[in-house]
Amino acid sequence: MAITRAIDIRTEIPGPRSRELAARKSSAVGESIGVFLPMYAAEARGALITDVDGNTFVDFAGGVGCINVGHAHPKVVAAVQEQAARFLHTDFMMVPYEVYVEYAERLTAIAPFSQHPKAAFFNAGTEAVENAVKFARGYTGRPAVIGFEGAFHGRTLLSLTLTSKVHPYKAGLGPFAPEVYRVPFPNEYRGISTADALDALERAFLTQVAAENVAAIIVEPVQGEGGFIPAPVEFMAGLRRICDREGILLIMDEVQTGFGRTGKMFATEHFRIEPDLLTLAKSIAAGIPLSAVVGKAEIMDSLWDGAVGGTYVGNPVALAAAVAVLDVFEEERLVERARHVGDTIRARMLSWQERFAAIGDVRGLGAMLAIEYVEDRVTKVPAPAIATRVSEEAMKRGLILLKAGIYSNCNRVLCPLVITDAELEEALGAWEDALEAILA
Repeated sequence: MAITRAIDIRTEIPGPRSRELAARKSSAVGESIGVFLPMYAAEARGALITDVDGNTFVDFAGGVGCINVGHAHPKVVAAVQEQAARFLHTDFMMVPYEVYVEYAERLTAIAPFSQHPKAAFFNAGTEAVENAVKFARGYTGRPAVIGFEGAFHGRTLLSLTLTSKVHPYKAGLGPFAPEVYRVPFPNEYRGISTADALDALERAFLTQVAAENVAAIIVEPVQGEGGFIPAPVEFMAGLRRICDREGILLIMDEVQTGFGRTGKMFATEHFRIEPDLLTLAKSIAAGIPLSAVVGKAEIMDSLWDGAVGGTYVGNPVALAAAVAVLDVFEEERLVERARHVGDTIRARMLSWQERFAAIGDVRGLGAMLAIEYVEDRVTKVPAPAIATRVSEEAMKRGLILLKAGIYSNCNRVLCPLVITDAELEEALGAWEDALEAILA
């Protein structure tokens, strides 16, 4: 019996309809809205995307981490349709609604806090970060925030200031927000140990900003745009210890790591520490714009009425989707699935590393994995051109694959956790074929 393949490439990539749409985009859309892979989506289900030319791809991008429960999951679609038929918008601060309260109850019940936290909802990850800093400043009465080299926290003013990658995000767009400071993030592959990073933080209190002026330290448990670099357990313990000593709040940015991606519902759970505030977005509502700040109740209650909010924050349709996402996670045991998917991908990546000298590092947690390309394993000179070419060759073979890293020399995995074993095998085969085409 013939095996049915998920990948189905019928035209050159990009196909004629995608090229036509690219031309229309060029004349109607600002050029600063770039497109990395030039194939235009027509339909998506589960871990698959079909473009306007009828080509079907396995999606390892997942809407840049937004589609952990898969594209167009029937339960999410049904929840969205049901809520949309009731009402689309009232502004929760004007006329509130039950689904906001329901999701706050559901989310705070599973969030990684020992005492019951509280939540507030926004639209995008960058808004969650900006509002978490508001909560921290209001609660502590302090102005400064410390972030890390290689971090990505968003593209609005304060979050862009915290974001560390200069090109393409920051160059020429200053001046940036004041009272933001940056220290190294541990990266053993690049020679920065946990001790180095913690020592640099302690030194920053002497050379950059007084500890008593710092409201918060914000950190990704696994750096996303920085190249999928997991924080060492000892480093996170050191951060918690320093924050407790100095009265500084610890903000965990789980915009990309949350909702099962790392093999835990929240990546914070890997580190056996508790944050003061947690930021969430991306897969929270299966791609519908929604974000959250979850935090200790006394912090979330510390600002005055009206200090946070916005016209669209906590949209009822997005919240209905978010409730359905939690149902899918429970019913389909997607956290466990993430561990299986991650183990399968990591094993293949390690086998590629043995074959191809250009693969310098394999790293990540759960199903949040990346490989870093170098020109030479001794010098570790970054090889961004390889990452670009691998993405291009993978696309021709039916795999959507993104880049990452401060040097743009990594390929990363953000596939839907509902991906089947057969789809996963096809995707890894396409990636391996791309590597062979470029590196063999």
